[in-house]
Amino acid sequence: MSGTDRNLTQLNDRTGKSCGWTRARRCVVLLATAFAAFPAALCDAHAATQVSSARIWPAQEYTRITLESGAPIAHKVFTIASPDRLVLDLENVESSTALDVLSSKISPDDPHVSGVRIGRFKPGVIRLVLDLKAQVKPQVFTLKPVGDYGHRLVLDVYPVEPVDPLLALLEKKVVPAPANGSATPAAQPEQPASGVARVPGARKPAAEVARLVTVAIDAGHGGEDPGAKGRSGTYEKHVTLAIAKKLKALVDDEPNMRAVLIRDGDYYIPLANRVIKARKVQADLFVSIHADAFIKPHARGSSVFALSERGATSAIAGWLAKKENEADLIGGVNIDVDDPTLKQVLLDLSQTATINDSLKLARAVLGEIGEVNDLHRERVEQAGFAVLKAPDIPSILVETAFLTNPDEERKLRDEKYQDSMARAMLVGIRKYFAANPPISRSKLAQN
Repeated sequence: MSGTDRNLTQLNDRTGKSCGWTRARRCVVLLATAFAAFPAALCDAHAATQVSSARIWPAQEYTRITLESGAPIAHKVFTIASPDRLVLDLENVESSTALDVLSSKISPDDPHVSGVRIGRFKPGVIRLVLDLKAQVKPQVFTLKPVGDYGHRLVLDVYPVEPVDPLLALLEKKVVPAPANGSATPAAQPEQPASGVARVPGARKPAAEVARLVTVAIDAGHGGEDPGAKGRSGTYEKHVTLAIAKKLKALVDDEPNMRAVLIRDGDYYIPLANRVIKARKVQADLFVSIHADAFIKPHARGSSVFALSERGATSAIAGWLAKKENEADLIGGVNIDVDDPTLKQVLLDLSQTATINDSLKLARAVLGEIGEVNDLHRERVEQAGFAVLKAPDIPSILVETAFLTNPDEERKLRDEKYQDSMARAMLVGIRKYFAANPPISRSKLAQN
């Protein structure tokens, strides 16, 4: 080997050794970094989730408990008998003020839940035990972040024996219907055909059972879904319920008419279920009450809408329908429930005749509320509102004013304005029935 070759070989040996040491040092550094990061990664993987807000919405139909957090919560739910209890285990959740104060939010008037106990069941698991007033059928589901809400775990507590809304209506006294089919006749004395006085409280013969006109009144939004919000902090869900209750009182005072509130408290009912409830009480009309919102505060005026199967009659009608139809995303709906009645309502779109009647009702009501407030549009608008899709009930949606307009927000907070708006709706309903007497149904409520 020449001197030059020996020099090259030595140089290569030194270079190889140097590269080997360099690679070794790099491996040590990488391993050290990995081991240093491992505990942090492990902690992140098992970092406990914190419940940032806990809300409860009691109602006769069901009680809802909502737990909001920054990440989804793994959970288990089961019931225990003797006494009746409902257990919700929250996995990898840390204690928080929101959970600690949940028990203080249980109302004595809650129809289903008498109390809540919360504690650490075992490492990594917080247990909620709901003391129940009767047996229940729980539903639990999760909702992804939407609007101002983060991840939500929703527990709905339904009674095993649900309240029948039709039976509740039968408590109202029935007044015999007149021969001319008018919806609001004067009260008639009750006299049996034989002329023999009836014992007070005795059941009427079937032939004497009168046909009551039933008006389903839907207060928009509710519970988790506040609806629009005014600059002064007014929530649409509170305004709509206030006007709905006033309209119910007026309808109930009419001879041979009765009203049912689709929701009578601060809780959420899915849009399609509102339609189902109206059909269960065999409603002759469906009136959904709302308060408008728009991106610009100068928008003002009242409107009346009916369903359209062919698209919206204006851009704003389409925008409002889209906004209202998204209420289920905020209010919270368990989409995993297999309900054939719900599917039928959503699929039955043969509504041409019903839409025509809805337009007649809408025009009658629009003419009356125009005496109370400026109209946003001088004609009835149409769009694809999900809540108006009852295939056999004339249905309208009344936007009472723009809550996002400061002047109209003040109106909506005023009881006199609420009274005037409710009375205008009643007069419109009267006029509709005067020209369109209700058709007898095959399944009439009898007392």
